[in-house]
Amino acid sequence: MFEREYRGLIEAYEKAGGEPDALKSREIGNVVIHNNKVLSANECEGIRVETEETETGVNIHFLVEEGAKIKHPVHMCFGILPREGLQEIVMRISVKPDAEVEVIAHCIFPNAVHVVHRMDANVDIGENARFRYQETHYHGEDGGIEVIPRAKVRVGRGATYENTFSLIKGRVGRLDIDYDVACDERSITELVAKVYGKGEDDIRIADRMHLDGDGARGIIKTRVALTDKAKSEVIGETYGNAPNSRGHMDCVEILNGKEAVAKAIPIVVVNDERAKVTHEAAIGSVDRKQMETLMARGLDEEEAVDVIVKGILR
Repeated sequence: MFEREYRGLIEAYEKAGGEPDALKSREIGNVVIHNNKVLSANECEGIRVETEETETGVNIHFLVEEGAKIKHPVHMCFGILPREGLQEIVMRISVKPDAEVEVIAHCIFPNAVHVVHRMDANVDIGENARFRYQETHYHGEDGGIEVIPRAKVRVGRGATYENTFSLIKGRVGRLDIDYDVACDERSITELVAKVYGKGEDDIRIADRMHLDGDGARGIIKTRVALTDKAKSEVIGETYGNAPNSRGHMDCVEILNGKEAVAKAIPIVVVNDERAKVTHEAAIGSVDRKQMETLMARGLDEEEAVDVIVKGILR
């Protein structure tokens, strides 16, 4: 019934760097959602996926069974192909104790003129489990999109959580990230965001990390590049609430344009004298020497800046 939408989304998925064969394989877990329609959903051994279509999006319950070691990354594709639309994804992720899984998610909005994509996730990672989530966005050049991801995450004792958000291709539009992570004893958390803002893009990234367990460790790493009139605000909060907990925040924002505006707000709170939290933030411009070298090899200024920025973000 939705064959045309499925084909269109798969084509855009491939352009965004995705692996179309992974969405067709019966041996690899995958979910494909266009607007508020589930075009495909495939479970594999050790994984359970339940979906419910709503008026404005889809509710997803993604569960990894206790002790399951998922061999292949699970592939998810969310998108809207028309110029206008609203997509609200409510996701509940449960990674049971001693399980291991990697999810590769692509969010695709190639024609957006007025599109809103909201993601509200609740993630629970069990004891000694490992969960890696990589989210890559592919947008068109109109900048007519709002991306609003929200996540509440609990990282259990001895567990590992890695999250990478990447929005480098196309115009960002408006981006408003808000993640809140609670880290239990001996857990490891890594939050990474890489964003390239152009035109009048408006970027806000807020990450909060609560080191609540003895020996919990975490890092928040943000890389933002801005050109034209784009603006960004990066807020990193880390709370050292337990003995021997260790946290670090690392924020770099690069400007190329007299009207671009970057702001970094690190917040460090230590509630236990045996905890240690550090931060570093740097805001600067594109390296002129690198740019001149590239221009001497035939690139114009805009192309040279693009090469430098994408190198930094990757």
